[in-house]
Amino acid sequence: MPIPGVRNLVAIGSGKGGVGKTTVSVNLAISLARQGRKVGLLDADVYGPNVPLMMGTTETPLGNAERIRPIEKYGVKLMSMGFLNPGDKPLVWRGPMLHNVIQQFLRNVEWGELDYLLIDLPPGTGDVALSLIQTAPLSGAIVVTTPSDVSLEDARKAINMFAQVRVPILGIVENMSYLIAPGSGERIDVFGMGGGKRTAEQMNVPFLGELALNPAVRIGGDSGAPVTTRADGDAAAEPFFDLARRLDVICGSAQASGPKITIED
Repeated sequence: MPIPGVRNLVAIGSGKGGVGKTTVSVNLAISLARQGRKVGLLDADVYGPNVPLMMGTTETPLGNAERIRPIEKYGVKLMSMGFLNPGDKPLVWRGPMLHNVIQQFLRNVEWGELDYLLIDLPPGTGDVALSLIQTAPLSGAIVVTTPSDVSLEDARKAINMFAQVRVPILGIVENMSYLIAPGSGERIDVFGMGGGKRTAEQMNVPFLGELALNPAVRIGGDSGAPVTTRADGDAAAEPFFDLARRLDVICGSAQASGPKITIED
């Protein structure tokens, strides 16, 4: 069943860790909110929840026995296991418990009316992603990768996983695409060049753009003040606003689901 009040339920995944998926999720959520959309962000990476740190909040959600009120920061409604299990204590859970908590976060949180509920998935194609797919109809999925061949190999697995369970692929985001050298302004392709776009073309899915390897983005996430919270026109933030506009076009802000983009055999 759909999540009441949620127009677009978008999963943001990756085939492997370390590609900046949560950084993209956080900045995309804030970008959409600053462009006038009603946005929620669910941190479904229950083993490594980093959304609270990146959003700069350690509040404890309030509620009653049946409903939980999400935390709100930068105009985005938030829910994360990091709010319920803060600090460095590990979460040692098996699959059935993961399935239950995903259901609770989707169904028992007072999300209200949202244009977008973004789901920051854990890396890989395991229990959490499958539980999410079984729990609610997704409008589509965004896959985050870097240009490196290692990352792209795992990104293709994630795309094929979503395709096999009939989740539309909204597009590929190539993160850490390049570095602009301080002083000289030279572009340095640290992890290769153009791999995300080539993969999108080969797999017949949209390419949503490149995001540079920018120290300002890392500093913003570590400090709890993402670059997308800065004043309009900030060079480090603008690519995320562009990504938000592309997503808005693909999903259609007045629709309950995005277009049925599929993978060709």
